[in-house]
Amino acid sequence: MKNLKLIGFLMILASSLMFIQCTSDPIQGPPGIAGIDGIDGINGTNGIDGVDGTASCVACHNEAHRAPIDASFKTSGHNEDTVQYNGLALTDYTNQGFFGGSCTPCHSEEGYINYLTGEPIVTLDDPSIIGCTTCHEKHSTFDFENDGHDFALRSFDPVTLMTDDSYTIDFNGTSNNCAFCHQPRTKDPIDDGAGMFTVTSSHWGPHHGPQATLLEGIQGANIVGSTAYPTPQTAAHRTGSSCVTCHMSADDGAGNGGHSFVVTDNGCAGCHSNGIPSEVGGLADKMAELGQLLEEVGIVHDGHPVLGTYTIKEAQAAWNYLLVMEDASGGVHNPKYVKALIENSLEVLK
Repeated sequence: MKNLKLIGFLMILASSLMFIQCTSDPIQGPPGIAGIDGIDGINGTNGIDGVDGTASCVACHNEAHRAPIDASFKTSGHNEDTVQYNGLALTDYTNQGFFGGSCTPCHSEEGYINYLTGEPIVTLDDPSIIGCTTCHEKHSTFDFENDGHDFALRSFDPVTLMTDDSYTIDFNGTSNNCAFCHQPRTKDPIDDGAGMFTVTSSHWGPHHGPQATLLEGIQGANIVGSTAYPTPQTAAHRTGSSCVTCHMSADDGAGNGGHSFVVTDNGCAGCHSNGIPSEVGGLADKMAELGQLLEEVGIVHDGHPVLGTYTIKEAQAAWNYLLVMEDASGGVHNPKYVKALIENSLEVLK
């Protein structure tokens, strides 16, 4: 019996020693001697610096580039606060409903964007004046080197005429953005069947924007006369130049060119070594003569149409006079076409 108790005691003691051994940290000896460093590896080849991903953006999107553009635009006729009609800015007229919805596509940012996106033309309560974001939105591509610079223009599409949806003007590029507003709002007069035509509005005529169609060589009243009319689309400024080339050339140091849209020698020197042609030779005198004859007829007074009924020839001559006057290029946009329109108009009135 004593032996069994002794054996039990020894087993409990052994178990206790094992428990202590399992739960105690191992005893660490002194650190060994550090190993010898290995031989350095061979240097790698330096990588090639990557292209700055924002370099093409920063070239234009910075204050130094933008400030002159803003200053130039503020002097232009597109900055509608500078365009006055009877003492009021055109946006004031649009705001007050004097012009109605038909004016908003060209005299407000919202109206222009509505047109481009297929929205109906409507009267706007508080339209925004024409500004940067009217014509510019976002780039369609950033690969300018291969795709060309789109200047973030809203539209490059050819322009279908307001007065003739069967005719499309395509100036092949950025100038199409100009053609939408710079076109007549009404058509040249049509014989009523009795050789007469009635002017029913004091705003009758090609309005203020016939530049695109005159450049194209269309939509004048082609009165038969001794001066032949050139074939449409053959004017030198139509075939060898563009709206942007002439009207947005490099700044001449006097604030012209660029976004002022004022023609400078910089834009003309490539073709006109003698400087900018201010008008077609002799046109001013012929326009003065035609204006006087139309005043005598009574269809035009102080450069504005007069309501009434006139012969179709008188109405056509008045249309051509207003067309060339509103174009405001002195015939330079299309000299041969302008010459034929005015000379044949003079003939029919005389």
